[in-house]
Amino acid sequence: MAKVVVLGAGISGHVAASHLRRKLSKEHEVLVVSPNSNYQWIPSNIWVGIGRMTSKQILFPLEPLYKKKNIGYKQAKAVTFHPEGDKTENKPYVLVEYVVGDKKGQQEKVTYDYLINGTGPKLNFEGTEGLNPGTNKAYSVCTYTHAEHAWENLDALIQEMKNGKKAKILIGTGHAKSTCQGAAFEYILNVEKELRKHKVRDMAEITWISNEFRLGDFGMDGMLLSYGSMTMKSHEMIEMIFEDRDIKWILGAGVNKVEDGVAHYENLEGEFKKETYDFAMLIPAFSGHGFKAFDKNNNEITEKLFKGFMIVDADYTPRPYEEWSVQDWPETYQNPSYKNIFAPGIAFAPPHSISKPRKSKNGTDITPAPPRTGMPSGITAKIVADNIIDTIKSGKESLNHKGSMGNMGAACIASAGYGLTSGSGVSITTYPIVPDYNKYPKTHGRQLGKTFGEIGLAGHWLKLMLHYAFIYKAKMKPFWWLLPE
Repeated sequence: MAKVVVLGAGISGHVAASHLRRKLSKEHEVLVVSPNSNYQWIPSNIWVGIGRMTSKQILFPLEPLYKKKNIGYKQAKAVTFHPEGDKTENKPYVLVEYVVGDKKGQQEKVTYDYLINGTGPKLNFEGTEGLNPGTNKAYSVCTYTHAEHAWENLDALIQEMKNGKKAKILIGTGHAKSTCQGAAFEYILNVEKELRKHKVRDMAEITWISNEFRLGDFGMDGMLLSYGSMTMKSHEMIEMIFEDRDIKWILGAGVNKVEDGVAHYENLEGEFKKETYDFAMLIPAFSGHGFKAFDKNNNEITEKLFKGFMIVDADYTPRPYEEWSVQDWPETYQNPSYKNIFAPGIAFAPPHSISKPRKSKNGTDITPAPPRTGMPSGITAKIVADNIIDTIKSGKESLNHKGSMGNMGAACIASAGYGLTSGSGVSITTYPIVPDYNKYPKTHGRQLGKTFGEIGLAGHWLKLMLHYAFIYKAKMKPFWWLLPE
């Protein structure tokens, strides 16, 4: 009998656990360890943040589902990794700490035969002074509770605007190395649409602030898109969208401090500036969780497992940006030192930036980090699960399932305003995610036709359809596995 432990129950952890349980016989154990009691469909946090959905519409409790599906579950957080066991425990294990109930604060050794690290990122709000969500008039939509709080305060501001108050709204990234610009992009478009619906758009100045060098970078170095019968650069498309909605923008900005209604930032020219606001939603930097690892003699071996995030089968050799390539990116998400440990989704350490690294004239790195959320998280989780399943069934290591972000496409449906008849969505697909400049030298490293953009009501319908489809899939309802990741 094999025991597979999955850390985390976000997109990658939950996808991996679901496929493992469906394809492995009951004699094998699948155990999920997560500090969260609920699964949340994170892409719909945007709509919670504008009051168009409630948190109950985007989440469900994990424990009843896992019990029904014969998946073990512990509401606990990982503390330390022990891939060789120790002097009292021969099997590899993770030390976990319970976060609720009678066992709260207690620690336990959770042994495993295979370990999937799906812990995702730490939301590093403390990386920017004063950015903690709900303080200094700055909010977040990274979790459903954050999104609820953001809407409460945005709604209150809307009421003030209806009574004649002029307002400044600031949305974007809250750190020089933030990722997830896409979530902020969705939110700014939805906020703008809500202000129009409430007939207060003329009372607000809306500004986008980002660490991107150009609009539409999204941490992927921008894209050359097929747009209808035309070819358009992603920054041209986003400029068109912002200009059409009278949204201003500040680029190359590394926010380093937030005070009550003031965001301080450094730009690429090395200037230190500030932007005032009445309401802000700023995405924090993502970081690893700071896990430590130890060998069987209790010597620290963290560097074998972690480089901020978890080390996998990528090429981490330091070299200039121009010398990196798509071949550096991982294919199996297996740790090279301990072959029974894997890290799909945001939990793996990227080998390098996708966007060209840029520093301010003061030497500050102001560069978007590589995105690994959403579709890539689900795809890489399934790759890991399938390889573990094949290995267990065959009795020998099998890594036939592979998928690099350098040969993987992704589709993103960015909501641009909620409404069955008046909503809008920006649909962008890209192939590959990591540009291959050798294979596609004339089209910015990507294949035209498979990399395209569209804007319109159909995008909103598709985004809404995906919301219900993926919650259906996450609940493991009949034939859920037929839905792609």
